[in-house]
Amino acid sequence: MTQSEPEKKKPIWRRYFLWGMPVAGIAAAFVAGIIFWGGFNTAMEATNTEKFCVSCHEMRDYIYTEYKGTIHDVNRSGVGAVCSDCHVPKDWTHKIIRKIQASKELYGKMVGTISTPEKFEAKRIHLAMNEWQRMKKTDSRECRNCHDFESMMPEFQKPRARQQHLNAMEVGQTCIDCHKGIAHSNIRDRAPEDFLEELEAPNPAFARPIPPEYLASLERIEAKEAAEAEAEKAARKAQQEAVQAQIAAAVDAAVAEERAKADGTATDAAASGGSDVGGNIDWNAVASTDLKLFYPGQASFEWVQNGKTHGGARPLTKGGDQCSTCHAKELDAIGNKIVAGGDLEPTPIPGKRGVIDATVQAAHDDENLYIRLQWADAGHNPVPFVDGGKMDPDNPIKVAMMITGTGIELGEQVGCWASCHADNTYMPFAPDAETIAANPDVAGRLTAKDTVTKYISESRTEVEVKGRRGKPLGGWDKLQAEEQIAQYLQDGTFLDLMRVYADGSATNGYLLEQRVVNDGEISASASLSGGMWTVVFSRPLNSGAPGDVPLEPGKTYTVGFAIHDDHTAARFHHVTLNTSLALDDDSADINVVKQ
Repeated sequence: MTQSEPEKKKPIWRRYFLWGMPVAGIAAAFVAGIIFWGGFNTAMEATNTEKFCVSCHEMRDYIYTEYKGTIHDVNRSGVGAVCSDCHVPKDWTHKIIRKIQASKELYGKMVGTISTPEKFEAKRIHLAMNEWQRMKKTDSRECRNCHDFESMMPEFQKPRARQQHLNAMEVGQTCIDCHKGIAHSNIRDRAPEDFLEELEAPNPAFARPIPPEYLASLERIEAKEAAEAEAEKAARKAQQEAVQAQIAAAVDAAVAEERAKADGTATDAAASGGSDVGGNIDWNAVASTDLKLFYPGQASFEWVQNGKTHGGARPLTKGGDQCSTCHAKELDAIGNKIVAGGDLEPTPIPGKRGVIDATVQAAHDDENLYIRLQWADAGHNPVPFVDGGKMDPDNPIKVAMMITGTGIELGEQVGCWASCHADNTYMPFAPDAETIAANPDVAGRLTAKDTVTKYISESRTEVEVKGRRGKPLGGWDKLQAEEQIAQYLQDGTFLDLMRVYADGSATNGYLLEQRVVNDGEISASASLSGGMWTVVFSRPLNSGAPGDVPLEPGKTYTVGFAIHDDHTAARFHHVTLNTSLALDDDSADINVVKQ
């Protein structure tokens, strides 16, 4: 019998098993997995770098040049965002999905979809709309990687921004609704209006509780601004009192001089500062309200409703916001920007001020309303496009007050802006005399020859707001039937309009299908003394006359004021935003106190 040979030992990497697999094999697979994963992840992260993103000329020449210098590239904090920060999710799952989706860009590169500037511009809005939709679906996830409502402090935001962010949290807006074109060219106005309306609509699922830190910061900044405003008001009041003292001294001197004259003639109204309108009112006992009137240029009622031209269009038309909700604290910036020239002012007047700071006082007795406005004169700045430099040589100033009637579209939100249309005089779609003459029936009813006065939208069967298919904005020639206009007047659907001129004369009327001057009762005075204009006017609280809005206790009215200074006319005025007025109610912007 032969002796058996000893069994050979298996190599060590084959001796030990785990779950039926050689341990060495598992270890090798593990190491290989690490190497693969490391290589894969390194390669994927390499595609997230700015260098990779701009490695093709399409991105480098078209997109990257727009990004350079924006707030996401360079800023005061030194924290920049590169392409992937905004366009690639941070979490692994969504990142992989996004990378797979982006792989079709390779096909676009191969076939040259955007290989030339012309091709890129033709495709740009399509690409942007896709990205806007992606960000909307994710509640602007990539934006929120860096920006968080809970970390926002209203103390460091402009008034409009803090209000809009507050609204966004409450109703469910998301970052991309408002913030398009902040790293690239803003082409929002090239997107279809119905697309924008659907995209920017609030999503209740995105609503979130307002962080206590946000509310605390908001309270602090509003208290600070209120204190600053009160100090500014006190300083302005002291200045006005000094001016009034000068005026009173000048009047006393003039009266004394007249009395000394042998013929005993009385001082005329111009020298004495006007007539005795409101003479029964103790203005020293009536609190004044600050009014900031700003220069609006060609910002028409259609313009403010169009989401392509006005970012606040949807909060206004869909959300019910008033103009003052966003703009009350930024009128200086708005007025100064518009008056300097640009899209909203193609014919700027050199030297014209962007805002007028005025004060208004209001009082009433058992029968009449009394209004007194005061503001500083600014001297003369000739209008370059008018011979002689004065659009209205006879009137260095004109003052208008409008009271919003019932049933006017957005009337309580915009006030007198409801009458400012894109086809009024000196507006971008104003018809010329030939066009007006070609519509004799409408022109005859409007007694219009060369220009179209203000009107409210209810007086037209159609008003073009969007400018679809190249249509002119407005609706001057789409006049309602005479019976309908008469019904609106009877129902109180009009803007009550009072105007005072530099010589103290005044007119009472209303705005409906056009500007109408009627026989409504009004008395007024106007004077310039010590560099300060003072305009006082009075009208019955409730005349019962057509075109007069009755003023009653317990009701709040939306009013607007306009000042044409320096011999201007038509749209070259300064206006207020929507302003509330009520009798004996200090919650209104203008409290009409009884005396």
